[in-house]
Amino acid sequence: MTTKIAISLPDEQVAAAKQAVKDGRAPSVSALISQALDHRLAEYTMADVVAAFIAEDGEPSAEEVAWAKEALRTTWD
Repeated sequence: MTTKIAISLPDEQVAAAKQAVKDGRAPSVSALISQALDHRLAEYTMADVVAAFIAEDGEPSAEEVAWAKEALRTTWD
């Protein structure tokens, strides 16, 4: 189910969203905004997970951070 709502955006964002659709990078402005919102909400969820890990186990060491950065880099390359 979907619900139609009205939102206000800066003119520049509207133009960029319409251009993304025109360029074929998004199926529609609504889909682009929905995807962006999903992405942002997932970031909040991941931040909560990381905060819980830190609360339970403390801050990661420099070595652990370096390992994680390398692991994520090789995953996304």
